Amino acid sequence: MDEEYDVIVLGTGLTECILSGIMSVNGKKVLHMDRNPYYGGESSSITPLEELYKRFGISDSPPESMGRGRDWNVDLIPKFLMANGQLVKMLLYTEVTRYLDFKVVEGSFVYKGGKIYKVPSTETEALASNLMGMFEKRRFRKFLVFVANFDENDPKTFEGVDPKLTTMGDVYKKFDLGQDVVDFTGHALALYRTDDYLEQPCLETINRIKLYSESLARYGKSPYLYPLYGLGELPQGFARLSAIYGGTYMLNKPVDEIVMEGGHVVGVKSEGEVARCKQLICDPSYIPDRVHKVGQVIRVICVLSHPIKNTNDANSCQIIIPQNQVNRKSDIYVCMISYAHNVAAQGKYIAIASTTVETSDPEAEIEPALELLEPIDQKFVAISDMYELTDDGTESQVSFPQLF
Repeated sequence: MDEEYDVIVLGTGLTECILSGIMSVNGKKVLHMDRNPYYGGESSSITPLEELYKRFGISDSPPESMGRGRDWNVDLIPKFLMANGQLVKMLLYTEVTRYLDFKVVEGSFVYKGGKIYKVPSTETEALASNLMGMFEKRRFRKFLVFVANFDENDPKTFEGVDPKLTTMGDVYKKFDLGQDVVDFTGHALALYRTDDYLEQPCLETINRIKLYSESLARYGKSPYLYPLYGLGELPQGFARLSAIYGGTYMLNKPVDEIVMEGGHVVGVKSEGEVARCKQLICDPSYIPDRVHKVGQVIRVICVLSHPIKNTNDANSCQIIIPQNQVNRKSDIYVCMISYAHNVAAQGKYIAIASTTVETSDPEAEIEPALELLEPIDQKFVAISDMYELTDDGTESQVSFPQLF
């Protein structure tokens, strides 16, 4: 360990492992340490099921109806991958795909007026959707054609819209789209968590909707992919990649001190030794004095014995509850996977509901999502803090990744 490295990475969460893998591929000398004895950090997949019960302080053992404990791989933080998105491109670029198998998520749904509906994202689906009336469908179809044809390098496709000046709110007005259509377009297609984007230039939103459509076009059922055996496979895949290209991994390695000189990082001290580096990437728990809390997220992991109602008995799906539908400032998400992904016992499903905390009663905030999942066999509630760096890291060369 007593060496000099280009980069030291602390914590084996998904983004930390992706970055160490990519930097190793690009010839950087990387040391990757984690105080935990397992990969994944906060984004690990927990197995067996008994371990999940222990982690959440439930003294009872899982009932026999849950099947064998080792058949379960339960993600602590849910994530679906956009089929044509940056993360999938990185997996292909680094060839980490050789260590992983993926399944297409079977459906994408949006909540409106207490019910859930399939998200329409093509002209054909828009015309068949129950989310809109007949005239609204035609206007939405015109909007989708505009987005599909839009090319930021070809002003002929702008139709009077300036991609760097016209706000997204003005684009919706141009096509005379109603509030419900604006809700599912911004939140279920462009995947914004709040409505702040409405006041911003429209280019990013148009590109996000294009990404959704391109991802959907790849596999057809939904734009999302999910790895067999859980998200915990992703950090391990990138860790293998880093090791192949010379990265050094140390699990179960305590970190005593981040060594700073003249305002920037020069190394990490562990068990009396100092590994020197030019740059440090870590999860916030390793640098409590350099971050401040900016909010909280509630996640509720629910074990079910049935698919979610009104999803055509899908083995996997995402449901988005737009903020305006439940009088909130941010959306509520539900990700559901099942035994079909080798993460649960036969006939069992795992749904994870999550949202940004806005009040002093987070469990009441998530209730609209939990109502969609009833009956629930067992639930596990976690409330996590969100952090930001107190500086931008340019001077100190200390950063923590929030890429995905």
